[in-house]
Amino acid sequence: MSRTLGRLPALLAAALVILLALASSGVAQAAQVTVDVTNVRSSRGHIRVAICPRETFLHDSCPFESMAPASVGRTTVVFPDIPPGTYAAQVFQDEHDDGVVHRNPLGVPTEGVGFSHDAPLHLTGPKFKEAAFEVGGQPVGVRLRLRHLSP
Repeated sequence: MSRTLGRLPALLAAALVILLALASSGVAQAAQVTVDVTNVRSSRGHIRVAICPRETFLHDSCPFESMAPASVGRTTVVFPDIPPGTYAAQVFQDEHDDGVVHRNPLGVPTEGVGFSHDAPLHLTGPKFKEAAFEVGGQPVGVRLRLRHLSP
């Protein structure tokens, strides 16, 4: 019996390693999300992209934000490690590099804006479900078109 008790810690450690391996194999890993933004009219400023869960969509507090220098035509912004979940992308061209979407007196953006799936704009912006996409363990590509709502 003492030989069995002596091997018990080694057996428990081996079982723990196997359980951890099995548990982690079913968990999706963070994935790269690449956002291609088209209809960029000028090379002024940066294209700012936010990847947002439902709770922060259309707010300034999205957990994943990045930017790239604006390039006429198309600009790509890459997020290397987005955890699995359901998200929507919101984008604007920050022509003044001040982190703010400029608006006219009526509240209409004067800089290009866009949303994943080119979600339709409503009076209060697109609905999350219209812009939503899934992130799992594989790379995700999102393509959207900037809309210029004022001349």
